[in-house]
Amino acid sequence: MSIYDIKIKNRMNEQVSLSNFKDKVLLIVNTATGCGFTPQYKGLEELYELYHDKGFEILDFPCNQFGHQAPGSDDEIHDFCQAKYQTKFDQFSKIDVNGDNEHPLYKFLKEKMPKEEIKGLKNKMAMKAISKISKTAKKDSDIKWNFTKFLVDKNGEVVKRYDPTSDPISFKKDIEELLK
Repeated sequence: MSIYDIKIKNRMNEQVSLSNFKDKVLLIVNTATGCGFTPQYKGLEELYELYHDKGFEILDFPCNQFGHQAPGSDDEIHDFCQAKYQTKFDQFSKIDVNGDNEHPLYKFLKEKMPKEEIKGLKNKMAMKAISKISKTAKKDSDIKWNFTKFLVDKNGEVVKRYDPTSDPISFKKDIEELLK
């Protein structure tokens, strides 16, 4: 199975095939509008504006599984992101990333990249605390919190997994390498 075999729903509840994103570098992220990491939308938008014209896409999946920090409808979440962070990247329908209703995309991503690389003592301490309060992360490979990010190359291979504490701007070089 390839990532391009997976279908997702856009925020208008229409089925979209990930094959529409072939030959693009993708950053796939589960997000929330009421999270301490929500300001990362600014960095995500900055990456999008820097690299979109070079073949880079951000796929944003709101998720309400962590502290109920994405309680709004898909339209409310979209309106918030556009008003507060002027986001222009693709935002999809709210999904579950762990558990019985886990979306097939996240099952695929976690199988391909089961652990994130956590850099820095501060981030390691934050992730340890997050892991203790996360009620949906039952397995080591599970998503621990909002703003976990997966980087996918132009061939659909999952090449990196970034923990929620990772500032999107910190992996510009990884994106640039994949865009070459």
